Amino acid sequence: MALAADIRPRNKTNGAQLQAHTHERNPGIPLDLGWVKAMRVNLSAVERRAATMGTRRSVKKDWQAAWLLRAVTCIDLTTLSGDDTPGNVQRLCAKAKQPVRQDMLDALGISETVHTGAVCVYHARVADAVRFLEGTDIPVAAVSTGFPAGLNPFHLKLAEIRESVAAGAHEIDIVISREHALTGNWGALYDEVRQCREACGDAHMKTILATGELGTLRNVAMASMVSMMAGSDFIKTSTGKEPVNATLEVGLVMLRAIREYEAQTGYKVGFKPAGGIRTAKQCMNWQIMMKEELGDAWLMPDLFRIGASALLTDIERQLWHFISGRYASDKYMPMG
Repeated sequence: MALAADIRPRNKTNGAQLQAHTHERNPGIPLDLGWVKAMRVNLSAVERRAATMGTRRSVKKDWQAAWLLRAVTCIDLTTLSGDDTPGNVQRLCAKAKQPVRQDMLDALGISETVHTGAVCVYHARVADAVRFLEGTDIPVAAVSTGFPAGLNPFHLKLAEIRESVAAGAHEIDIVISREHALTGNWGALYDEVRQCREACGDAHMKTILATGELGTLRNVAMASMVSMMAGSDFIKTSTGKEPVNATLEVGLVMLRAIREYEAQTGYKVGFKPAGGIRTAKQCMNWQIMMKEELGDAWLMPDLFRIGASALLTDIERQLWHFISGRYASDKYMPMG
């Protein structure tokens, strides 16, 4: 059973730019407070729109398998635990290089190389991940700036970014100071994100808004816009450590901000939901929303990432069901 699924990025590159990018990088623009403060969110409309994602739309059979394979290439396979060791990271990197069993790929008729979008770790494990991924085009992403609370002294945040880049990270996931958004100090937030972008250099920057701690969806919309104005390559929902992480309502608000920013500036900004996405069904709801709100370009790993660890096992189980007609126990999947 061959799947006509273009599951890989459109081009391959080597060196610092490991992921293929088919669009101009967002350089940022001067802070426009008038634009930021004019943003509004209709809560009832957002809730109604989000509620339709899992009820009125479905993708079945060959198309579902193809969409799930595409999702695999967009996963930032993540380990962010206090007990991470080089051995844990080695196992994670091996899974990133071969996220779907070869016998399953053969049964699906997939001859291309399939790997995850990135491996995401703390700074202390960046060098390990770089070593274990040597010879591949899988980038290492490092969480930074005092992740997850973002309360470190600012000069230490910038130093952490620079050290992660020096250690080989090609993507940096920063966290904003929630205080700036909660108090409406948008100038301070802009300056913070802008300086982080400068510290990243050629490394792509994902800005984590920690939306579960921002109070209102309007704050989410304004923080999204300010972060993009400051030069973020991606905006990301959550650290995964907050009580409430990625929700479709928050995602919709952020995607509408991305769409508005592109319409006004011409620059595409990526999106990364993270935290609580554990099942293939949840994942496909996010993919459907990306396609409907932003278009096919945002289904590729250069503009869409999913922060997850347990998700990959459920995707493999769904692919096995497509192949065999049966669900396998988690223990039969390599990460189960």
